[in-house]
Amino acid sequence: MKLVRKFNGQLPETNDWFNNFLGRDFFVEPDQYFGTRNNQPKVNIRESEETYQIEVAAPGYQKDEFKVEIDNNILTISVERNNEPTDENIKYSHYEYKYGSFSRSFTLPKGKVQESKIEAQYNNGILTISIPKTEEAKPKPKRILEIQ
Repeated sequence: MKLVRKFNGQLPETNDWFNNFLGRDFFVEPDQYFGTRNNQPKVNIRESEETYQIEVAAPGYQKDEFKVEIDNNILTISVERNNEPTDENIKYSHYEYKYGSFSRSFTLPKGKVQESKIEAQYNNGILTISIPKTEEAKPKPKRILEIQ
C-alpha cells in the first residue's frame, strides 16, 4: 500500500501560460499569489517489507525547526520561518534562496502503521521519517499447501 500525499489547499504545479506569456515580473512574484507553493521541498517515499520511509530534501534548516505531527492518520511535516535575509548590513540586489516556511502532509494507511514507533532523523539536509508497518501489513511468507 502506498502513502498518499494530502492536498495542502494549494494549486497543483502546472505550466502557468499567463505568467509565461506576460513574464514573471509583470504583476508580482508568483510566491505572492501562491504563498509557499514554490518552496515545497522535494520528497521521496520508499517502502520496504518492514517500513515506509519519507525522505524530505530540506537543506539549510536546523533540526529543531521541524515540526512533525500525526493527527487522524495524517502525518504533517512543517517549518515556520521568515524567508527574508537577516543581516541588515548586507544589501541584496537579487535574492533567490528559499528557506522559508513550508508544510507537507501525508495520509498514512489506516491500521497498517505503528504510529507510536515513528521516528525522525535530520542528517545532511535530508529529513528521514521511518514509519514501521504493523505485523498485519507486512508481507506473509509464501506457503505451500500439501494436497490430501
